[in-house]
Amino acid sequence: MVSASVPALSSCHPWAGVLAHLERLEAQTNISNRKSEEPAVRKKESSLRTKIRELRQQRDKLRAEVKQWGARVKEPPAKEDPSRTVISEQEVLEREWRNVDAILEAYRFTGLSGKLTSRGVCMCISTAFEGNLLDSYFVDLVIEKPLRIHHHSVPVFIPLEKIAAAHLQTDVQRFLFRLWEYLNAYAGRKYQADQLESDFCDVLTGPLQRNALCNLLSFTY
Repeated sequence: MVSASVPALSSCHPWAGVLAHLERLEAQTNISNRKSEEPAVRKKESSLRTKIRELRQQRDKLRAEVKQWGARVKEPPAKEDPSRTVISEQEVLEREWRNVDAILEAYRFTGLSGKLTSRGVCMCISTAFEGNLLDSYFVDLVIEKPLRIHHHSVPVFIPLEKIAAAHLQTDVQRFLFRLWEYLNAYAGRKYQADQLESDFCDVLTGPLQRNALCNLLSFTY
């Protein structure tokens, strides 16, 4: 094996000045990089300190809220004022009366009318078909909590209980309009079946058969 040593560069070697210059440039670059990084580092540190302060404030606020909540839990429940409860229920009933009175005024134009009674209100539902006034039905409502039906003349095959369960306690107007829709539709079908049986009796063979709702007719002609 042949070994050889590389002689060190002397200060008089032509490359020595170049290498020294490169070293100075590298040192200056490092110093410049550190100086350029310092503002960014300071900015980041300032942002972190601000975030820490905010988190501490949130921590202190949560601790205070937890302390207040714990104190309220330990407090004995306040006694309800029975007189205030009675007044509140009375206010609700008075508001119901005012609402019903306003409804009566508006319903006279829609086939619905009524009058106040000692218990509440008696509603009259008038039906019609193509300008012909047909049967009328009444529903006697008792205004109390909860609202209830005292008497009525609604046919048994009309789902009065279902309509009342869906709307009577939450929206009296909706209850009355839904009931009016059922009754008016039934009265209209019944009227048309009667007209068919009377106007075309000469071409019908035997009586016209119908179910209670008059939505199923059977006849021979």
